Amino acid sequence: MPQLNPAPWFAILTFSWAIFLTLLPTKIMAHLFTNEPNQQTTKKPKATPWDWPWH
Repeated sequence: MPQLNPAPWFAILTFSWAIFLTLLPTKIMAHLFTNEPNQQTTKKPKATPWDWPWH
């Protein structure tokens, strides 16, 4: 039964994982974001108190 012979399939699996692990991280890490986040100010906005109209 040829499907029980793991030799060619294990080699294909190993080589495909080797290709994925060498090519994909370099492509992912080379990705540039188009919208870089801006520096936010550290000042907190002044909150105005809201008086509830309890009567």
